[in-house]
Amino acid sequence: MDVTLADELALLVHDDEDGTRRLGQPALGYGLAGALLVELALAGRVDVVDRKVAVVDPAPTGHPLLDGALARIADDKPRKPGHWVDKLGKGLTDRVLDGLVERGVLRREEGRVLLVFPRTRFPAPDGREPDAEADARARMHAAVAGDGPVDPRTAALCALVKAVGQDRRVFAALPRGDVKRRLKAISEGEWAATAVRKAIEEVQAAITVALVVPAASS
Repeated sequence: MDVTLADELALLVHDDEDGTRRLGQPALGYGLAGALLVELALAGRVDVVDRKVAVVDPAPTGHPLLDGALARIADDKPRKPGHWVDKLGKGLTDRVLDGLVERGVLRREEGRVLLVFPRTRFPAPDGREPDAEADARARMHAAVAGDGPVDPRTAALCALVKAVGQDRRVFAALPRGDVKRRLKAISEGEWAATAVRKAIEEVQAAITVALVVPAASS
């Protein structure tokens, strides 16, 4: 597995030229954690049973972040997706970005703001949109602009982008009303096994709650 849903989501919410985030913390961490859970569901490693995440196949996927998440879930009692969105999200952004840097998809730039405050940016090596991001964006636009069947990974990525509130920006070139209707149709479509769709629905709801509760209490 060369490119994960977490990789694609991280790329979509970063500016390709200056490497700054369009989505802050903890929102990005929650989204990336949700992406790990969804990826494990797509790989047939986890399911959501009685609204709790359960391991159905402990076999490693071969991807360090996914296998680390799978091991943590397997070593614990069944818990709701919201628990794992919170726990897996801590420090996850840095690990996903580090992986993209190691593979040459992004590069790391250390600097300071106003010569005082340290800042780390992750721009694309050549200032252009990375191939992995371009592919993800093309798949998503084709899915939302069309009316045919959507492959499970693309549908899952659409759901994750919507959950973290980035759908307006990612689909800015398309009419907002059409985007809203199509995303709803995709979420309700028969594009994946019931277990996978159930996992995505639960993860999407968990991310939404995780983002709303802190804002309401502040």
